[in-house]
Parts: sequence; C-alpha cells; structure tokens
Amino acid sequence: MDSANQDINLNSPHKGLGPDTLSDLPEERGAVALGPENLPPGLTEEEAEELRLELTKVEEEIYTLRQVLSAKERHASELKRKLGLSPLSELKQNITKSWQDVQTSNAYLSASSTLDDIANSEVYKKTQETLSSAGQKTSAALSTVGTAISRKLGDMRNSPTFKTFEDKVENIKYKVVGGRSNGESAHSPNESNPVQDNAPF
Repeated sequence: MDSANQDINLNSPHKGLGPDTLSDLPEERGAVALGPENLPPGLTEEEAEELRLELTKVEEEIYTLRQVLSAKERHASELKRKLGLSPLSELKQNITKSWQDVQTSNAYLSASSTLDDIANSEVYKKTQETLSSAGQKTSAALSTVGTAISRKLGDMRNSPTFKTFEDKVENIKYKVVGGRSNGESAHSPNESNPVQDNAPF
C-alpha cells in the first residue's frame, strides 16, 4: 500500500484513487430520475436536479470514505501484528479503558456521591442505630432465656420430686443388680436357687 492511498484528501473523493477504483463507481447511485409528475409537492424540477447532484456527490464521498477506512484498518492490523498485539490483549485494554471511563463518568460519580450522601444522612444513621440496638436487645434476651432455662433445670434437679424419682431409680437398680460389687452378676451360674432346692420333684 503506497502513501498516496493513505493520504487521500477526503474533500476530493477522486484524489488518490486509481482509474480501476473510479470505474467501480456506479453512475448516479441512488439518484433515481424523477419526472415532473413524480416530484414531491412544493419541489421544482431545478431543485430536484440540485438534490440529485448533491445526493450523487454524498454517495461518492461515502464510497470514498469506506475505501479509506478499509485501507486504514488494513494498515492498523499490520502495525498491530508487528507490535505483537493480539486480539486478547486488545480486549483486556478495552475492558480496562471502559471501566476507567465508567469510573470517571458523570453517572458513576453521581451514583457514588448519592451513596455517600445516603450513608451520611440522618435517616441512615438512625436506622443503623436502631438495627444495632435491636441486635443487642435480641442477644441479651437470648442470653437471659438461656440463663433462665439453666436455672430451671438446676431447680428441677434439686426439687424433692426429682430426688424421689432418683431414689426410685437407685432402688430399681439395686434390686436388678442385687447390690453386688466387683462386677458380679445378679444371676450367677454357681449360685443355687433356694426355692428350686426345696421344690419337690
């Protein structure tokens, strides 16, 4: 690609373009000839002709701009390749730049300012104090309930009813085990049953 194509004068759509490129331009692209009977109301034939010429010129400029843009994009791709820039690294750079743009945008700064205003407002502070106080009261209430339950269990264990129940359990245990020590069984196989010894055959 030569420098002549890179430095195309955009005000002159034909400068820098070769004869092959000019031959690709369609004649009066989009400028449809309108007869006097097809003209919009209030538009004379002379005005329509001027508009058609201007439309042709604008379309040629658009075509030239597309050619220039295509050449510039090819040149940029070649430069990126030589610099070793990959699409992934470009994506990272674009994301970083986009986030920086967001952080410096008026909307983001306004939102941050609004959040700061809310955090410093009296309503927010009162709400925060109320929630903190409610949490402390809830913790204190749960602690009080736990202490009360422990005390009730202690009182119940020391009550006469529980003592009587405990004594009955001990008596049952004594009768089942037989009050023996050293791990002797209540029904030792070596022990004879006096009722059976005296029973007649």
